[in-house]
Formats: sequence, structure tokens, C-alpha cells
Amino acid sequence: MQKLLIFALLFAAFSCTKFSSGQAADADNQAQTISYDSVSSKSFDELFTEVQPEDIADNPVKLALTDNIVITAGRAAHYNSMVAADGGTGVLMGKPVTFCGLRGSRYTLEVLLRDSVYTFSIFDERFRCDFMKFGDKSGRDSQKMTETALTAVSTPSGLVTFKEARLVIECQLAQTHTINPDEVYAQANRQFFVDAHKEVGSWHKIVFGDIKHVWVRK
Repeated sequence: MQKLLIFALLFAAFSCTKFSSGQAADADNQAQTISYDSVSSKSFDELFTEVQPEDIADNPVKLALTDNIVITAGRAAHYNSMVAADGGTGVLMGKPVTFCGLRGSRYTLEVLLRDSVYTFSIFDERFRCDFMKFGDKSGRDSQKMTETALTAVSTPSGLVTFKEARLVIECQLAQTHTINPDEVYAQANRQFFVDAHKEVGSWHKIVFGDIKHVWVRK
């Protein structure tokens, strides 16, 4: 029963579904101040304004649980994105941070560990079917980053996000922790990590990043 519940939650988090007119209207009402007109022709500075980490208005639980996070590692010459439904924002060592749990086999994690910088990007619901494609295949052996309708753009720091995002959090890798199942005390959690290890041959990593910049849609 627990496995069925976990599967249902993961399926709900990662499904790309069409929304009813009422749901679409709710999403539009929540983002009524955001304009996506001619987004591809606009510069980063025309689209975003910087705020402080403590001014992030989003509920940190909702960010990952229902909105989903697009993690992008690398820079314009070479980058890769993935979708995460595990993570959020908080404080570590007295600094604002992001955190996320990633499978050890993920190519985005490989690029992230190489460059030590990455972005968290959050989108309005209307873009779900676009950003969820980043979870369909690995960038290690595909050209998935060229197959999206989203428009990649470099931040002033040289990190990569997308012009259609409504919130962008730029992170500097602070620390990682590799899952040790002996230290996972919730049985369902432990089984999830053990099963994932059997599938890909590596343990999940918990990634913490110091928040360096936060950008919101104008």
C-alpha cells in the first residue's frame, strides 16, 4: 500500500496534463501581473528584476511539491536541465540555501558537480508540458535541450535559465551528502533509496546551494 501511495504521488508530481478552462483561469489569475508577450525577443534584463532571498513570495513546500523545480547546470556553451519534485529553500550555516535530492546517475548532477553552479527555475502552470520534457530522457545521450519550446537565456552571472520562468534562483554549490540507507529511518524513504540504487547503481545525493541571486518576472 505504501509503494502504491508513493507511486501515485510521484506520478501526480511528474505528469504533464492538460488543464480545464477553470484551472487555466486560476493559473492566469495567480500570474495576472506577468506578461509573456514576445518573450523570446526580450533580454534577460527586460524580463526579470532582482530581489533578496527573504523576499521570495512562494511557499517553499509548494515550489517542489506542486509547481516542480527545473534545475539547470552549466553555462551557455554546455548546459543540462532536469525536473525535481524534491527540494526547496531554507537556511544552512546562517545563509539562505536551496536543497534538492538527486539520483546519483543524473547527468544534470554530473554537470552541477563539475561547475559548482546551477539555477532553480519555476514556471507558471501553462508551461508544464514544456518543462516536464526535461525529465523524459537524459541529456547524456540525447539532444533534449534543443528539443524544448522554452527559450534558454544567460543570467548576468552567466548561468542558464529560461525566459519563460517566473522565478529564478541562482546557486553556488555549498555541500552534498550521499544517502546512506543506514541513516534513513523512515521505512518508505529507505526502500525508495534502496530501489533507486538497484536501478541505477548509485545512491541519491542531497545537494545544498548557497543562494547568490534571485530573479523574479517583472
